Amino acid sequence: MAERSTGAGAPGAGALAAAGVPEDAMRRLSQLRPGQAGGAGGLFTSDLTVNEFLLVREAGFRPLGLVLGSSIYHVGIQIGRWSKNQELTKLSQAMYHARELAMSRMEAEAAELGADGIVGVRLDVEIKEFGSDIVEFIAVGTAVEADGADPGHTGSWLNNKGRPFTSDLSGQDFWTLIRAGYAPLDMVMGSCVYHVAHQRVGQALANTGRNVEVEQFTQALYDARELAMSRMQAEAEALAAEGIVAVQLRQHSHSWGPHTTEFFAIGTAVRPLRDDHVIERPTMVLSLDA
Repeated sequence: MAERSTGAGAPGAGALAAAGVPEDAMRRLSQLRPGQAGGAGGLFTSDLTVNEFLLVREAGFRPLGLVLGSSIYHVGIQIGRWSKNQELTKLSQAMYHARELAMSRMEAEAAELGADGIVGVRLDVEIKEFGSDIVEFIAVGTAVEADGADPGHTGSWLNNKGRPFTSDLSGQDFWTLIRAGYAPLDMVMGSCVYHVAHQRVGQALANTGRNVEVEQFTQALYDARELAMSRMQAEAEALAAEGIVAVQLRQHSHSWGPHTTEFFAIGTAVRPLRDDHVIERPTMVLSLDA
């Protein structure tokens, strides 16, 4: 799978255009950039809830602006053998690359604002009416700048690839992570589009009326999940992460039909900020609505 290539710091209009960021987005970012209209701190926008916003501020970060990336992608066709379990590698690469483009454009917008990271990232997929093979991938999050938060022994909140961190954690989970002595590095992901073999007529008839495992189906879905998970883990290893939190393993059939499916694994890779980790003791809350 390809590696996202957005660098740290403000990339400038040329780099933003090269990343596929439209001119309207550049004008919007110029208004959000600190030192522009809105005073020394600039006007910020955010999709964080009020509670999330306040917790992110309490964790030592200041929101800079809402950043997004979009990629409308034509997903091609790859035919799988009717009776064989197999990964459809061209489709796996297409689905990964489309998400990569959306993420890279979001990161380019954050770098233009001079952000240290992006919190509350949502990475969504929408099938468009332009055609069953046209899909839009959208990445949205809130760019933040460290405002009193200690980055630990590395001296920087940027990850080891020199890019702002990205995280799909909620504001509450982000606050808990920082307070406990961990920092997000990047969202890591893995994709696998898999063709599940059809049952032969004899197999289907033999299973009629019986409780029996359909082993070829079990093995196919098991293999597909493992491929997606291993690719996500490889991205985390490349970041020298200690682990991955809040992992989600999603399944989408999109428009391929019942025997082709995508497994998509995504989570936030983390690193330790310090050697000692202070875990907040849970507070008991009694609801008065019960």
